[in-house]
Amino acid sequence: MSHTNVSTEPLFKPFTSENINLSNRTVMAPMTRGFSPGGIPNEEVVAYYRRRAENKVGLIVTEGTGINHPSSVSGDSIPLFHGKALNGWSRVVEEVHNAGGKIVPQLWHVGMTRKEGELPNEEALPVGPSGLNLDGEKVTESMTEEEVVNMVEAYAQAAADAKRIGFDGIELHGAHGYLIDQFFWEQTNKRTDRYGGDLVGRTQFAVEVVEACRREVGPDFPIIFRFSQWKMNDYNAKLANTSDELANFLQPLVNAGVDIFHCSTRRFWEPEFEGSDLNLAGWTKKLTGKPVISVGSVGLNGEFTSFSGAETTSLDGLIEKLDREEFDLVAIGRSLLMDPEWVRKVEEGRADDLLPFDKAALQKLY
Repeated sequence: MSHTNVSTEPLFKPFTSENINLSNRTVMAPMTRGFSPGGIPNEEVVAYYRRRAENKVGLIVTEGTGINHPSSVSGDSIPLFHGKALNGWSRVVEEVHNAGGKIVPQLWHVGMTRKEGELPNEEALPVGPSGLNLDGEKVTESMTEEEVVNMVEAYAQAAADAKRIGFDGIELHGAHGYLIDQFFWEQTNKRTDRYGGDLVGRTQFAVEVVEACRREVGPDFPIIFRFSQWKMNDYNAKLANTSDELANFLQPLVNAGVDIFHCSTRRFWEPEFEGSDLNLAGWTKKLTGKPVISVGSVGLNGEFTSFSGAETTSLDGLIEKLDREEFDLVAIGRSLLMDPEWVRKVEEGRADDLLPFDKAALQKLY
């Protein structure tokens, strides 16, 4: 670990926005773990989240949780966000709050990334705007307009349940090539109705999801929206090639009621567009005026797409960007997956105690 020369103080300033107050600028990034048998978070999952809250993570975003639709997730141990699973989540909320933390669920539908015949509902076909997988291949029929409207309501129900069981907000997963992002991306959305068209037209599904969630939770409950340029099958994919296109893409989401944007990149230090040092989060904040979360290989020298292992590294570049207010919050993924005490150690100046990332961390809940 190269020792840091820059004070980490900016990371530990409280954050205050219109509808959420956090004790510091750290966010636990959502990371699919798959340790919820039958889709229900158990006491091991409860303890996993509690450990992060006890160790001063400012805001926990849960792993992706399946909304109430038969093909929302791929896998029998991915947590759901409906039915019996909500009892497990209310235990998570209770323990995180008891430890002084704040937590939001990430609401998720995987769309066409699901393979036919996958658990938990083997008979459920994958669904997406045009029935195309991420490579643009036809797999199923396009969603009917009625199916799209029903899907919007499934997100709204999850938002209402999140508020009812005491979460501090919600995050909508609109990134990485999953369902909402499949509507955004021209490769997977060939629709000619109101859910298709140009980049702004392709935001319509997300806009209706945000509006429906807002209707359920009222004006004061935070809605975080996660988006990315890259897709799981194409790290160079772009929704917006210029800052003007990004502005056009973001404005409908702002108007719909997004409070905070979670801007997913693989390496937080990379500029998004030529001619400016701003990363995707920096541009999003500049264009919308909304608070933003930056993410991407924080605290590690190996980018997150290589889950093989990575050494800890200096936080100097990150702290400088935060201190310049290029972004407001910082999401930490693998570092926190490996080391529940990461935030506390950084605050206490114990850089030498930080654990390097080891892929063994994927096999259990540390």
